[in-house]
Amino acid sequence: MDMAALKHFDKPDEVREFPKGRVELVTIGGATVGRAIFEPGWRWATSVQPLVKTRSCEAPHFQYHVSGVLHILMDDGTEFDCHPGDVSLLPSGHDAWVIGDEPAVVVDFQGMIDYARTH
Repeated sequence: MDMAALKHFDKPDEVREFPKGRVELVTIGGATVGRAIFEPGWRWATSVQPLVKTRSCEAPHFQYHVSGVLHILMDDGTEFDCHPGDVSLLPSGHDAWVIGDEPAVVVDFQGMIDYARTH
């Protein structure tokens, strides 16, 4: 890293849309950071799974939760809710869905490079 850099999610390098949500990607300093906006009613199993055709989400996530509530169900049965201000680390093998009437917004520092990319 030789130079300072600045990017903004208002001008993402790439946007991937899927039912009831989208991911905005910025690449900076050799890393890709994603902001996901999941609308009320979004669920990975119904919005993204038909695109990627895997049993559960295989993308690992290291994310900061900006707004809304996201319920996580790991393949091993572990469940929890992520609230604004939470930081979550999710290995491969999970489902997730929005709880309530507010969009869930997360900034992901790890798992968005291939997220919701059709296979």
